[in-house]
Amino acid sequence: MGRYILRRLMLNVVVLWIVASLVFLAVRGLPGDFVLNQVATNLELGSNEEAIRVAKKQLGLDKPLWRQYATFMGELVRGDLGTSYQTRRSTWTELGERIPYTLELGGLIVLIAFSISIPIGIISAVRQDTAIDYLLRGFAILAVATPVFFVAVLMTLVVLKYRLFTIDIVNAPHFWTDPKSAFFKYLIPAVAGGIAGGAGIMRLLRSQMLEVLRMDYIRTAQAKGLRERSVIYRHALKNAMIPVLTVMGITISGIVGGQVILENMFAIRGVGNFLLSRLVARDFPPFQGTVVLIAIVIVTVNLLVDVLYAWLDPRIRYS
Repeated sequence: MGRYILRRLMLNVVVLWIVASLVFLAVRGLPGDFVLNQVATNLELGSNEEAIRVAKKQLGLDKPLWRQYATFMGELVRGDLGTSYQTRRSTWTELGERIPYTLELGGLIVLIAFSISIPIGIISAVRQDTAIDYLLRGFAILAVATPVFFVAVLMTLVVLKYRLFTIDIVNAPHFWTDPKSAFFKYLIPAVAGGIAGGAGIMRLLRSQMLEVLRMDYIRTAQAKGLRERSVIYRHALKNAMIPVLTVMGITISGIVGGQVILENMFAIRGVGNFLLSRLVARDFPPFQGTVVLIAIVIVTVNLLVDVLYAWLDPRIRYS
């Protein structure tokens, strides 16, 4: 196991290097320029050329691309995610203010996704080809096919039409400072994200449960007189969860990507909102650093999922 983890860590370093290189090149291939957008347009036409030259020199944008790349990679190795051109604040400082919002919303999304998908997958498999199975399968298919922003828009229209509660897009409450306001602010994006995130888990868990329930050891357990609940939860579910665990890990990893839409729709000052605002402003350093940090989270979660395989199934051994 130790050797396997070491090899995966080395592979993850290569993956992160590729991600960092791609995001560095991609953002510089976008049309527009921070200096042109933020500096030159505020000056008189006659002094634009000189102002642009000075601004680029101050920001290091006058250097050759390979030197900018070397500087960027060197900062990453030292744990420096860059400094914003616009605010002159470090990316870590910016993220320190925004990560709590993303964790709050992300935690709710994960909780709702798993709370919905796991019971639905189990019930749909146990009650195969019954009315409730068809109903739950229809819900799962609809959830897979419906974009997260569309669900959020529908829920918003219902809340506004029937005046169920006020959607606050101005304030930024935390659960530990104003639980009630935070709950209603996160409710719609959390439910919309949870439905979208749990849709794939519902369908996969159902198919895995059906496969496991046909195994000989399940029939043996039933023949021995074990209660149905014990057979399902102690024997069937544990084995059915092995492939599902991968999807659950991907779901957790992809939360930030989905929250880019939700955070901007509901004015939540999280990491997703920060990413889009920096990209629009062509403020490259914090955007690059944040993308790399997200990649680190994703590869770490995937590694933890692989390690959990051995805990769920003792037959799995890594060498």
